[in-house]
Amino acid sequence: LLPLRDSVIFPYVVAPVGSGEDRTVRLVDDAMRTNRLVALVASRDREVEAPGPDDVYGVGIAATILQLGRMGDGVRLVVQGVERITIHEVISTEPYLLARVGARPDRTVPDAELDGLRRAIIDLLRTFQTLTPGLPAEIIAVAESLEGPREVGYLTASVLPIGVADRQAILERDPLDAKLRLIIERLQSEISVRELGRAIASRTEERLTKAQREHILREQLRSIQAELGEGGAGSELDALRARVQAANLPPEPAREVQRELDRLSAIPEASPEFGLVRTWLEWMADLPWTNLSGEAIDVGHARSVLDEDHYDLEEIKDRILEYLAVRRLRHDRGAATGLGGGVVNGAVSEPAEGTDGGAAGTDGDAGSPPTTPDDEHAREPILCFVGPPGVGKTSLGQSIARALGRKFVRMSLGGVRDEAEIRGHRRTYIGALPGRIIQGIRRVETRDPVFMLDEIDKVGSDWRGDPTSALLEVLDPAQNDSFTDTYLGVPFDLSQVLFIATANTLETIPGPLLDRMEILRIAGYTVEEKLGIARRYLVPQQLRAHGLRQSELAFSDETLRQIIRGYTREAGVRDLDRRIAAACRKVARRIAERTDDDGPSQEPPGPTTVEPSDLAEYLGRQRHYDETAERTTLPGVATGLAWTPVGGEVLFVEAAALPDPGEPWLILTGMLGDVMRESAQAALTYVISGSARLGIEPRFFSGKRVHVHVPAGALPKDGPSAGVAIATAICSLALGRPVRDHVAMTGEITLRGKVLPVGGIKEKVLAAHSAGVTTVILPRRNEPDLDDIPDPLRAEIRFVLADTADEVFAEALGIRVAAETSHERGPADASMKELPAAS
Repeated sequence: LLPLRDSVIFPYVVAPVGSGEDRTVRLVDDAMRTNRLVALVASRDREVEAPGPDDVYGVGIAATILQLGRMGDGVRLVVQGVERITIHEVISTEPYLLARVGARPDRTVPDAELDGLRRAIIDLLRTFQTLTPGLPAEIIAVAESLEGPREVGYLTASVLPIGVADRQAILERDPLDAKLRLIIERLQSEISVRELGRAIASRTEERLTKAQREHILREQLRSIQAELGEGGAGSELDALRARVQAANLPPEPAREVQRELDRLSAIPEASPEFGLVRTWLEWMADLPWTNLSGEAIDVGHARSVLDEDHYDLEEIKDRILEYLAVRRLRHDRGAATGLGGGVVNGAVSEPAEGTDGGAAGTDGDAGSPPTTPDDEHAREPILCFVGPPGVGKTSLGQSIARALGRKFVRMSLGGVRDEAEIRGHRRTYIGALPGRIIQGIRRVETRDPVFMLDEIDKVGSDWRGDPTSALLEVLDPAQNDSFTDTYLGVPFDLSQVLFIATANTLETIPGPLLDRMEILRIAGYTVEEKLGIARRYLVPQQLRAHGLRQSELAFSDETLRQIIRGYTREAGVRDLDRRIAAACRKVARRIAERTDDDGPSQEPPGPTTVEPSDLAEYLGRQRHYDETAERTTLPGVATGLAWTPVGGEVLFVEAAALPDPGEPWLILTGMLGDVMRESAQAALTYVISGSARLGIEPRFFSGKRVHVHVPAGALPKDGPSAGVAIATAICSLALGRPVRDHVAMTGEITLRGKVLPVGGIKEKVLAAHSAGVTTVILPRRNEPDLDDIPDPLRAEIRFVLADTADEVFAEALGIRVAAETSHERGPADASMKELPAAS
C-alpha cells in the first residue's frame, strides 16, 4: 500500500510517482521482486509525513510499475492504473503499509445512455482545450479513439485541474453513469471559469481603448478651446509652465524642462509616467535657482554675534572671522567668490533666529564674476568642527548663519549608508526623490544658506553605495558649482552654499574627504569656562524654559562648581545643563504647589538660592569624587590619561605579581586592544632590563607572573598613550613604592625607554584637571601642545616634560635612577634569561 500525498491515479492512466522515504524505497524494491503490483491510495492530509491506516482513503487503485528510476536516496516511478480497489484490512505498518484489498469495478448501465455521456464529455473536452493554452490538442484525438465510456471518463478526469478531494470523489462515485455526470459537471465548471476570465480580460482591454479615445478627444477639446481663447490659461499644464518660467532657470535646466513640458502634453493623464514627469517639473520649479538671502559680510557684526552666542573659544572665533574676512575681500575686489555671498538686489529683512531663520531675498543674480582656473587656489576649504558632544559645534554654525544674515539648514549624517541619500534616486522609480542636499536647499528657498553636515564621522557604506564619495563632489569647491543630483539630472550650483561639518573624531573620516576640510578642534571646557557658560547661558535659558524669574531662583558660584565637579564628568556642558534643569523643575513644582494652596492673588514666594549643601536635595547623591589619591595609596597603581571621542578620560593602571612560574608570564585584563597589549609587553621588558639602574631586586621577577589590569573592564580600551603609565605601575610594584598623589601621565614607551609624543593633549589635561590631578607628565615633544591649554588651567597644573621613562619614574616615584652602564645591566639581563618566553 503506497500512500500518495497530492494526487489520485485513475485506471488506464499512466502517471509519474516520486518519493524519498525509506519505507517507500523498500516497498518498491519488494514489489519489483514479485509482480510489480502496488495499491495506490490518496492521503487525507498532505501535511502528514508518514500516513498510517487512518490517514488514507478506503478506495484506491491497483497499479503496475512500468519504469523505475533512482535519484539519490529516493525513487521515481512510472505507473499505470489497472482497476479500482477497496482496502479491507491493513495487516502491517512496518516496514511499510501492507493491506488486504479487493477489486471494485465500476457498475455499468445500458450502453445507449453511456454512449451519449461519452459524446458529451468529448464535446466539452474540445471546448475546454481551446480555453486552456497548456493542454495539447492531441488529447482530443486520443479521447475520440477510445470507444469505452469508462476510458474516456478517466482520461478526462486526469486532465482536469481539480483538487485531491474532487478527484477522489470521481474515483469513488458509482455507478458509471453517475461518475460520468460528475465529470461533466466539473468540466462545465472549469469551462465557465475560463470563459469568465477571458471576458474580464476583454472588458479591461476595452476600457484601455476607451481611455485612449478619451485622451484624443481631450486633446481635440484643448485645441478647440485654444482657437476660441477659452480655458487654456487655467489648465494644469499651463499653470506648471508659468511656475517654471517664474523660476528663472539657467540655460541647461531650462532646455531640459522645456523638453519634459512638451513630452508631458502628449502623455495621457491616466499613465503613471504623467505623475512622474509632473512631480519632477514641480521640483524644478520650486528650487531657488537665483534666490539669495545673504547680506554683505560685516566682520565686526560677525564678531559681536559670536561673542554674544559663545563663551571663550577665542581661537575658533578668530579662525571663523579670518574665514569670513577673506571671503569679503575676494567678493569686494572681484575675485572668485567660491562659497561667498553677495548683496541681493533689493531689500533684505533681518533674519530670524533658529534653524530656518532668516529672510528670503528677492529674485535676482548676485552678480559675481565667473570662476577661472587661476582662482581655484583661492577657494576656501570647508570648515569642520571636531570635538566631543556638547561643546557647541552645531550652535557655532547657527551663529555663523545669523552673523551673515543667511538661513541655516542642518542635515544629520549619522547612520547614512545609502548613496542616494546624498545624490538622489533615479527618476524612473515610483516615489523617487532628490538627495537630502537638494531637499534642504528647497526647504530654505535660497541657494546660499549655511548648510551644516552634522556627524560626518558617522557616515557608513554598504551594498547601497558609499555616501562619502557623493560628499566629495558636494564639498569640493572645484566641483560643487555643477553638482548633479541623480533625480534632477541637471547641474545645480552649490558654490554659494556655506558648508560646515561637525565630527566627534577624525579616525573614521575617509582621507579624501578629510583632505577637503579644514579641521578646527574644540577640545572641551575647564571648570571656570563651564562656570562662565552656566552663568551667561545655561541658567538664564533654563529659568525661561521652566517659567521662572531670576528673582525666584539663583545658583551661587560655589554651587555651580560643585555641580561641575561632583555631578558631571564631561568635556561639554550638556550634562551640566540637565542638572541645572533638574534643580529648576523642583523649584518650579514647589512654587506651583504653594500658589495652588495660597491662591493666585498671594504675593510670589521669596527667592530660592541653591547652596552646595542643598545639592543632595535637588540632585541626589554626588556621583564623582577625587579618586586619584585614594587609588594610588598602594604600590603598583599609576594614573594614566586617555583620549576618547567624547573627551579625555583618567585611567588607573594596576599591576600585581603572582608567585607562579606558569604560562603566560604577562597577564593583561580590562578589555585591552592589540596596541595597548603591545605597550604593556614593551613596558615590562624595559623595567626588567633596567632593574639594576632602577634599584629593583635583580631576581624580583624570577618565577613570577605580572598581572596588569585596567579597571572599567566592560569598556574596550586601546592606543599607545598608556605605555608610560603601565611602566610606572610595574616599576612601583617592583620597588614597593606608591606613585605620588595627584600625578597623571601619558606617552608611548619604546623598548629603549624613549617617551614618544601622543595626541589629544588638551582633552587629557582637561580630564586630569576635572579629576583633581595637580601634576601631569607629558612627552617632551608634546611641549608645543601646551600652547592650546588655557592660561588659568596652566597656572593650576604643573607640567613635567620627559624624554625617557627614567625621568617619568623619577618624578612619579621620587627615586633617583642610576646612570646606565654595562656592569649595571648585567644582573638584569641575567634575571631576564630565567623568565619564560612571552606568549
